Amino acid sequence: MEVQEKHRFDEQSLGRFMTVHVDGFVPPVRAEQFRGGQSNPTYRLTDGAGRHYVLRRKPPGKLLPSAHAVDREFRVIAALNKTDVPTPRAYALSEDAGVVGTPFYIMEYCDGRVLWDPLLPEVPKEGRVAIYRAKFETLARLHAVDYAALGLAEFGRPGSYVARQISRWGKQYKASETEAIEAMNMLLEWLPAHLPSNDETVLVHGDYRLDNMIFHATEPRVLGIIDWEISTLGDPLAELSYLCMLWRTPKEWGGLRGHDLEALGLPTEHEMVSYYCGLAKRALPDRALWDFYMAYNLFRVSCIRQGVYARALDGTASNVRAAESGKLVRPAAELGWKIVESIGGGTR
Repeated sequence: MEVQEKHRFDEQSLGRFMTVHVDGFVPPVRAEQFRGGQSNPTYRLTDGAGRHYVLRRKPPGKLLPSAHAVDREFRVIAALNKTDVPTPRAYALSEDAGVVGTPFYIMEYCDGRVLWDPLLPEVPKEGRVAIYRAKFETLARLHAVDYAALGLAEFGRPGSYVARQISRWGKQYKASETEAIEAMNMLLEWLPAHLPSNDETVLVHGDYRLDNMIFHATEPRVLGIIDWEISTLGDPLAELSYLCMLWRTPKEWGGLRGHDLEALGLPTEHEMVSYYCGLAKRALPDRALWDFYMAYNLFRVSCIRQGVYARALDGTASNVRAAESGKLVRPAAELGWKIVESIGGGTR
């Protein structure tokens, strides 16, 4: 779409920057804005030779000190460009707010497909498993990288990832709480008391899901993983189970539960967890451990949605549909607690 008034910038200033810092760039530059990118405004750039690039910048206005860290995004993408993990080529980072008004970076434009619906209606039935396999294989590649060798040893804190996440999101939930939810209070008490003993650390994306990938236009192949804003060092099973929540959440929420997977040509949760574990050379998690991670992720989703909902109530949320988030806070928490109960109240 055309660039929103509040997100416009001096294109001539950007063109001067790109002439110096982006190999092959031909001025002038023209910007269009992607409809997504709610957190960090994202633009498609076209140069004088018709080549496309992507610019991602901090939003204008007063921001929290650690929020909208485009420098972290650029750093991890640039590091992963040296690996077999598909990421857009990182061209240039500018921390000078004088160029376009806020810090930004420029990366490759991946010309492919974004698949928004996990049912994959635009993919022939016989090709859908291949898309899922590509998604999980790419995750296994990400978790296999030697982050220290890439200069990312200080990209996060190794160990205790889930414990820190529970503490962080729990505090944010309580700060934005708008009603008492019994299931949420029970999860807040139960999860920290039943932390898993495994404590592996890998590089994690933080929001690894279907619509944060660009797929090849015709092949079941990931061209680039995008939106690295909350990437860090973390727990591989926490990220794997986040991806697998699809199978635990009902179709009314956009999940796969309640659909006839075989009729749709879609794989089961067990098939994809087994596929990932085979590629990653990790043991299949037992049921109690796996269900802990599922309950944890539903708790995390409830916390995030509560925060969005609270911002909608006070008028500061950027997404016009933010108020809808509040409707899923209680059901997600109750589903998480139901999983806990299914494993006997949460024995390790």
